[in-house]
Amino acid sequence: MSSRTLRALALASAAVVATTALAACGSDDETTAAAGSGSGEASTIKLGYFPNITHAPALVGVNKGLFAEKLGTTKLEATTFNAGPAAIEALLSGAIDATYIGPNPAINGWSKSKGEALKIIAGSTSGGAGLVVREGINSAADLNGKKIATPQLGNTQDVALRAWLKSNGLNVDTSGGGDVSVLPQDNATAVQAFAQGTIDGAWVPEPNYSKLILESKAKALVDEKTLWPNQEFVTTHLIVSQKFLKEYPGTVKKLLEGHIAAVSYIKDNNADAQKAANAQIETLTSKPLKDEILTAAFANLKFTYDPIASSLFTSAKNAESVGLLDPVDLKGIYDLGPLNELLKAAGQPEVSDGAA
Repeated sequence: MSSRTLRALALASAAVVATTALAACGSDDETTAAAGSGSGEASTIKLGYFPNITHAPALVGVNKGLFAEKLGTTKLEATTFNAGPAAIEALLSGAIDATYIGPNPAINGWSKSKGEALKIIAGSTSGGAGLVVREGINSAADLNGKKIATPQLGNTQDVALRAWLKSNGLNVDTSGGGDVSVLPQDNATAVQAFAQGTIDGAWVPEPNYSKLILESKAKALVDEKTLWPNQEFVTTHLIVSQKFLKEYPGTVKKLLEGHIAAVSYIKDNNADAQKAANAQIETLTSKPLKDEILTAAFANLKFTYDPIASSLFTSAKNAESVGLLDPVDLKGIYDLGPLNELLKAAGQPEVSDGAA
């Protein structure tokens, strides 16, 4: 990012701070004032994210203090999750206010709450997933009778695999039956199972995609980005509870400033960003990624503010087509207004919610 862009972002940030500070004046109880007027600052924001390289903007933003810097007097309470459904449940219950998450859990949360629980406010990560298999499997037809793992039933990669198999004339069900046995299991189990020869492949996100190739001699059968227009699809985006967005729009805007700063940092300082992301993973899990896996995973991911909305709508249709989602109207799931205000102020292109 250019120095001119960074200065513009700083000015936009200052304007937001001034506006929200004025809105909070006139009350000794900042939280009460904010809840009543819809223009104040929250004393705390509870943010969820995963200890996974596909959540690198969150990892870098926390590790480098970028969120804390932009949030100012608002305290950041960061919580990590291992799976999207758990993060969605936390959001629905009010245990967190915002979270980085994959598209399908966000769709499920929107559907479950009848469009009242959340808004997608920014993109974060594109790419970095696909199907890796053992030697001897060279086509979809070769998967007949094989066992393939996914991270979790109904998660983003699980839906992608099932839709791809269906498009290639292979039938599966949710209990592991059909032409191909799809076995949802956590990524660590899948990596171990592949090494032991008890599964024949896995449709997984980074870093497990690269880990299986580099450490277990798997080969890539499908790089998922090749299935999408412009080789872009949403892997991770940032969502916020509608209640929090309504009560504390100033704080949400500051969160977005931190997110923009994190994505910009990754683009401008890639090597250091990799180290920061890995250091945060080590802090959270005590298991940093090996350098070669970290480098390969980063190279296979694109970090972006654009939520790539068209791919979300396609993912929902795919989930419906394989029986994992009832028909759902996604109109209104995005609120990109605050993000686009910041991007416009910084002289950057605005992003689209995919609406006609």
